[in-house]
Amino acid sequence: MIELVVPQRRRDLGGFEVGRVLPYSGGRMVGPFIFFDHMGPADFPRGIPRTMDVRPHPHIGLSTVTYLFEGEIMHRDSVGSEQPIRPGEVNWMVAGRGITHSERFERARREGGRLHGIQAWVALPENDEECEPAFFHHGIEDLPSFDGKGARGRLIAGEAHGKRASVKTHSPIFYVHWDLDQGAQIDLPDGYSERAVYVVSGLLKVDGRELKPGKMAVFRPGEKISAVTAKEPGIAMTLGGEPLGKRHIEWNFVSSRKERIEQAKADWRTGRMKLPDLDHDEFIPLPGDPVPPANPMS
Repeated sequence: MIELVVPQRRRDLGGFEVGRVLPYSGGRMVGPFIFFDHMGPADFPRGIPRTMDVRPHPHIGLSTVTYLFEGEIMHRDSVGSEQPIRPGEVNWMVAGRGITHSERFERARREGGRLHGIQAWVALPENDEECEPAFFHHGIEDLPSFDGKGARGRLIAGEAHGKRASVKTHSPIFYVHWDLDQGAQIDLPDGYSERAVYVVSGLLKVDGRELKPGKMAVFRPGEKISAVTAKEPGIAMTLGGEPLGKRHIEWNFVSSRKERIEQAKADWRTGRMKLPDLDHDEFIPLPGDPVPPANPMS
């Protein structure tokens, strides 16, 4: 059933680590999921420097999906949003033709604490790549849940197991957070061409193989997937959807066309992308570029 197992690659982002899972070798996606980062877990002392924040930066051609197990992140963007995200909630940002945003660890700076979560990017269909940018926040009460036999699930986006999340998506997708007791079993929904399971913590067994934390098992299209079993208590994410065709990814930009990414790079380099309304005093320059004095669109 398993086509490949993708390990996370740890990266230091200047004070805390993330495990990069997608994209994998050759630009491998899972349905429309083109990027998947496991953030932390990281313990922040009170008074962490602002240099650890993710300063304003741009995106095109995708939706970002932020989901936390622990901690809090303050989101601000160029469509006027200012929204903290807390465990069990969803921040869904549609970049479309272009958006900028920042992610600040303001609560950790005041109080200290742990940060642990997943940030994924979902590529947009070609007809929606240039849609209007938008931001949506969904609290726990908006997210359907599943509960039974030691497996407690929360549907983050899309449709699965007879339920549909209220998050607006642009293509067929499912994305579920599972809290698992030892011995619990979960299934992946039928009806999607591409599906995967990621181990956040604990130990899973599927198709006769054990999956440790930081591993994503990608299943062969069309295969009937037998139950995924928790050998230890833990957390798992199931995800998938329909493939969208080849996508190019460079830095924070995703597009079906290379020339569109080049245009986005030029727009960012020359200050033609508006910075967040409530966070426009600094920004991340294009990799390799010197830090300019200011962005004229601030």
